[in-house]
Amino acid sequence: MIITDLKEVIHLEKERLDFLLELLKTPSPSSMEMEIQKKWINYVKPFAEEIITDNAGNAIGVLNKDAEFKILLAGHCDEIALVVNRIDEQGFLHFDKMGGINPKAAVGMKVNVLGTHQQIKGVIGVNAQHHGGIKGDFDLDELFIDCGAKSKEEMEKYVQIGDLAVYDREPEMLMDRYIAGRGLDNRTGAFIVAEVLRRLSEKNLNVGVYAASTVNEETNMGGAYFAAAGIEPTVAIACDVTFATDYPNVNKNKYGDVRLEKGPVLAKGAPINIKMNKLLEKAARSLDMAVQYELTPRMTGTDADKMRLTGRGVPVSLVSLPLRYMHSPVETASIKDIDEEIELLVKMIADLSGSESLNPLED
Repeated sequence: MIITDLKEVIHLEKERLDFLLELLKTPSPSSMEMEIQKKWINYVKPFAEEIITDNAGNAIGVLNKDAEFKILLAGHCDEIALVVNRIDEQGFLHFDKMGGINPKAAVGMKVNVLGTHQQIKGVIGVNAQHHGGIKGDFDLDELFIDCGAKSKEEMEKYVQIGDLAVYDREPEMLMDRYIAGRGLDNRTGAFIVAEVLRRLSEKNLNVGVYAASTVNEETNMGGAYFAAAGIEPTVAIACDVTFATDYPNVNKNKYGDVRLEKGPVLAKGAPINIKMNKLLEKAARSLDMAVQYELTPRMTGTDADKMRLTGRGVPVSLVSLPLRYMHSPVETASIKDIDEEIELLVKMIADLSGSESLNPLED
């Protein structure tokens, strides 16, 4: 079954889209990725030659493991969340952030509290506008979660300090073209690396492929470090999201011009291996596929930064999915862009001979 609208054909098959939607529905806050990783492993298991896990919680599917040249693809599966830091005497939950939570986006949201004893629903309370509302800038310590409890004692039957909560937001399709919801950053990346592995499993490869659903990117990027330190790849590619700027009130002069449906985004900057970008650009040309660019002068802010610094040093590249409204409950991306990023990575990796030098000083 193919997903279509009247104007275009999107190539992501229904079975694959269903898996992506399942990932997006699954709570996976940083430090609590176990459930989503089990689903990822079950999906990858039929076509991976081997599944590797580690003490960080990474899940890694492998193809052609005996090859000397090894390419590591990392898409993190964790999402931003709220972490309970206090239960007051009335039973309201007070919280801090686990990752880059925007306080203004949290106001009035419904949440799922992943309680130690039971998952429960709650709402992020806000002072009514009639009583003054919230004025100007504010921080998370001015907000709270109301689960309907009448006392601290009642609330403690469900929740402990340190329990996590995520927005109660189901993914949905917009115009059969875009997908919107929470945590597309970066469960889309975990999906992309799984799909690249699936499509490469049907090809004769000259290199080893290690597709990793990594953990903890939103908080410390430790999962990527564990993965690269354990695998010791020849090269690594982070598959993440980047800021689309194709909606109202964005300063393109300051933040660049990145648009949905204009192709995958390649990073340029000091951390990025120039030769890897040339290989990606070559693959894009052969596919007649447009690519976009973003600047990462000092750091990428992704798993690439940690993978690069493992062992004797790993050449890295970053391929990103354009994303609107990052770190909000309504992150929005294009299915077409997801499919094109998968195609680009499959083409580039399938074309590798395994003898490529990534030393920028060598011809």
